[in-house]
Amino acid sequence: MRVARTAAFLLLGFGSAGNSLAQSPATVTVRELQPLIGHWQGSLTYLDYSSGKPYTMPADINIQQIGRSNRFRRAYSYPKEASANSVDTLTVSADGRLLDQEPIKTKRRLPGGNLEIVTETAGTDGNDNQPALIRHTYVIGRDVYTSRKDVQFAGQTTWLKRHEYSYTRSATGR
Repeated sequence: MRVARTAAFLLLGFGSAGNSLAQSPATVTVRELQPLIGHWQGSLTYLDYSSGKPYTMPADINIQQIGRSNRFRRAYSYPKEASANSVDTLTVSADGRLLDQEPIKTKRRLPGGNLEIVTETAGTDGNDNQPALIRHTYVIGRDVYTSRKDVQFAGQTTWLKRHEYSYTRSATGR
């Protein structure tokens, strides 16, 4: 019985610590994302769910801030698969708590000065749209930009690396 009370106390303690963290979430500013502006060259590596194996292909991205707004236009281009080219918008919420409508879980400076931003949200993934927790990890630096998506399917404890864009600033830079 004493063990059960101790376990309950620990769970309650950790639960309240988790809640206090939730009350002061990490935030990001438009200014912190401005180093993304410019042309980047690199690759996309993704997990092919059909084969279960990773596949890597060349990928470039051009990022522009839309006026003075909290939105950034991302134009993806794939030199060997032009039919996959696409454009989307990366948006920071007005209060800085959301990046692309996903709650910011952590934000920290890495050794060397790069900024790491991690978001997590519930969603679906996979060929059969299974429920999953989706984590995006962004690393932003002067000459390095990575964007990684990991998924944890409902009922699972392991994370799968779904895809990762890895870029370096191109010679044409900004």
